[in-house]
Amino acid sequence: MKQQTPLWLDESLYPFSHHYIDLPSGRMHYVDEGQGDVLLFVHGTPAWSFLYRDQIKTLRTKYRCIAIDHIGFGLSDKPEDFDGTPQAHSANLALFVEKLGLTNITLVVHDFGGPIGLSFALSHPEKVRNLVIINTWLWKTSDNPDVQKIDKVVNSRLGRFIYLHTNFSPSILMKKAFHDKSKLTNAIHLHYTRPFPNKASRWGLLRLAQSLLGSSDWYEEQFKQLHKWQRKPALILWGTKDQFIKPTFLDKWKEALPQATVRTFDAGHFVQEEVSQEASDAIDSLMQQSQFSLASNTFTGT
Repeated sequence: MKQQTPLWLDESLYPFSHHYIDLPSGRMHYVDEGQGDVLLFVHGTPAWSFLYRDQIKTLRTKYRCIAIDHIGFGLSDKPEDFDGTPQAHSANLALFVEKLGLTNITLVVHDFGGPIGLSFALSHPEKVRNLVIINTWLWKTSDNPDVQKIDKVVNSRLGRFIYLHTNFSPSILMKKAFHDKSKLTNAIHLHYTRPFPNKASRWGLLRLAQSLLGSSDWYEEQFKQLHKWQRKPALILWGTKDQFIKPTFLDKWKEALPQATVRTFDAGHFVQEEVSQEASDAIDSLMQQSQFSLASNTFTGT
């Protein structure tokens, strides 16, 4: 069944073919552009594959670029009864990778896409070659005072109302997440608000917000396994002007993954939007290094 492209989608900004896959929790939309080694882009909230459009346009000439829309986001189904926790999204990601038969993946994660994608990588290390980590976390949040305040709001009657009835996350919070406000033009902002036109479409936003603290124990379980990745390539791209995920989070990543290459930018939460070319170039450099290393190991028999 062919799904109609929404009228609000500007195909000059997002010039990709639409692909869909049926999962038990709903129909998932994804982009699949280019050929070669796989770059798998995993978004957080309130984003969707649109967030990675510039990276895909740049990198699809060399690599196979795949970007999913989580169930409840973007052009994917938005069933009200879907659990919507990071754990559930990670299970969907594993099913997606299995159905497409993906291997040798370079995993690019951001925001809630961090715990979602990294949980998959830690459970399936044989399928993931490299990590790209952008303004995210993977440890308990229950002891963070800012998170405790947010949790009280999103679990209150007022919080539910503003998330479900005012489209608060993409309409208001997203603006605060940009350091360079000029990068969030009206045309671009529309592509983050329009996927959530009514209350019925916004449950995914609310459930991830409630999971910021609600899934704290699960985050910590994943973090305790991160030592498995200390011998594998990792790239950290970090917007230092992020009002939500502070520089102390970057310090924790540096300690947890001492082998990682770190690039910092005077950007807010959405590095992919504010310094799109720099982010693309850094990912390309990682891919080239990875290919060279793989070729060298093959040549030497190691």
